[in-house]
Amino acid sequence: MRAVTIHQTGGPEVMRVEDVAVPQPGEGQALVRLEAAGVNFIDIYHRGGQYRVTLPFVLGQEGAGIVEAVGPGVTEAARGDRVAFSNVAGTYAQFVVAPSWRLVPVPAALTSTDAAAAMLQGMTAHYLSHTTFPISPGDTALVHAAAGGVGQLLVQMIKRRGGRVIGTVSSAAKAAVARAAGADEVVNYTQTDFVPAVRALTDGRGVSVVYDSVGRDTFERSLDCVGLRGMVVLCGQASGSVSPVDPQVLNAKGGLFLTRPSLHQYTHTREELLQRASDVLGWIAEGTLRLRIDRTFPLAGAAEAHRYLESRQATGKLLLVPGFLAT
Repeated sequence: MRAVTIHQTGGPEVMRVEDVAVPQPGEGQALVRLEAAGVNFIDIYHRGGQYRVTLPFVLGQEGAGIVEAVGPGVTEAARGDRVAFSNVAGTYAQFVVAPSWRLVPVPAALTSTDAAAAMLQGMTAHYLSHTTFPISPGDTALVHAAAGGVGQLLVQMIKRRGGRVIGTVSSAAKAAVARAAGADEVVNYTQTDFVPAVRALTDGRGVSVVYDSVGRDTFERSLDCVGLRGMVVLCGQASGSVSPVDPQVLNAKGGLFLTRPSLHQYTHTREELLQRASDVLGWIAEGTLRLRIDRTFPLAGAAEAHRYLESRQATGKLLLVPGFLAT
C-alpha cells in the first residue's frame, strides 16, 4: 500500500509517500480500507518533533472507511462495516489497523468524507463545550481561531447550549465565516487588540471561558479576557508552545482556572467515545451542525496540506483522500 512516512522530524519536506506492507489485524483489531483521512495540527506536531514518535512513522490520527478484516475477539465491527475513528496512528495511508473499540459506525446519511472530517474536530468541540467547561445559558465564551475547523464547530455547539460567542479571526473573510457559524461578535485581531475589545463587549466583566487553540501568540492576553473565577482552556498551539505560568498569576487575575486537555482523555472509554461521536455525527446527519470541508488532497499532496494548515489560511477541514485528485 501507499503511505506517507517520516524517517526524521522536520518540515513538510521530510514527508515521503512510500510503498509499505499492508498491516494485519491482531487480537481486538480491525483492518480498515481508508476512504478519507483528516489532516490536523497534531500531525504537524508529530512531523516536527514537538510530540515524540518512534521513527519511521506513518502520519495521521483520524479517518473513515470500510472494514476489510477483523482479528480474533472483535465484537464491535465486522467486515464491510463503514466506520470512522480518531486517535489511531497511521491514517495517511490506504489501509490502517485500528483497535476495534475505537471504531464508530457511520450513519447511512453521511459520506466517509464527512465522517472523517468530523471525528477529531467535532469531538474536540464537543468535549470542550460539554465537559471541560460545560456551557450554560448566559455564559460568554471567547473562541480564538473561530473560523478554523474546530472553531466553527465549537461556535455552533456553544450557541446550541445557550451561550454567547465572541470570536477572534485574522481577516475580513474569516470574520464572515465565523459569523456564518453563529458567532455573536467577531474581533479581527490584526486590526484591533482583542483584550480591550472583549472587556468592552462584556461591560468590563470578562468572559466565562476562553478556548485558546492558538497558543503562544494569544495565551497571556487570553488570561486578561477572563472574568472572576473563569477558565482558560488551552486546546492547541498553532502559533507555538506557551511559556511556563506562575500559578500566582492565576490568583492575581481573579482566581482563574487553567487546563490543557486533549481528546484522548475525553474518549477514554468506548461508552464515552460512542456518546460524543453519535452526538456529532447525528447532528451533522440531521443538518443541525454544519461541517465545512475547506480542501482535499491526494496522499502525494500531504506536504502541501501541511503547508496550507500551517499558513493558517484554512477555514474548515483538510482531508487526504487516497486515490482521488485534489480539489
